[in-house]
This record gives sequence, C-alpha cells and structure tokens, in this order.
Amino acid sequence: MGRKLYVGNLPYSVTEESLRETFSQCGTVDSANMITDRDTGQSKGFGFVEMSSDSEAQKAIQELNGTTMENRQIKVNEAKPRQPRGGGGGGGGGGNRW
Repeated sequence: MGRKLYVGNLPYSVTEESLRETFSQCGTVDSANMITDRDTGQSKGFGFVEMSSDSEAQKAIQELNGTTMENRQIKVNEAKPRQPRGGGGGGGGGGNRW
C-alpha cells in the first residue's frame, strides 16, 4: 500500500485547501494537488493526496471512498505509478527504398 492517493469525481469548485482539510480527518496530509487544465486553469475534477503513512492512506480510502463532496460521490484509491507518455507520432511508412 502506498501513501499517495488518487481522488476522482471531485466538484470543480474543490480547492487544494479543501481537499487537504477533508483528508486531514484521517491523518497527516503531506501534500494535496488538484489537477487543472494547462490552458484554462479549470479543475479537471481529480487530484492526488499524499498521506504521511500507509496506515493513514488506508484509513482515508476506507473512510472517504464513496462519500459526498458538494453533491458528488468521490472516488478514493491508491494512486498508480505514472505511465510514461509515448513520444510524438511517427511519420508515414513506405518502407525502405532500395
């Protein structure tokens, strides 16, 4: 079990501070990050919270997953490691020209 949690289906009005406040009910919050659109700054409706211990992270999952924030049922689970993004697209084929 890791200490970093994925929090999904968040209302767009939720701030990092309100996320930190909610999760602090389950223990010490090391960090809380809302993911926002690069261009508009608008929340994308999900974020990540890092708890100070595995047991606090587990408690947060058990106590907060499925609860409601501003009329939306949030999802809380262990964050998966970030997958590397593929490089840009390749050019067309055509094969070797001998």
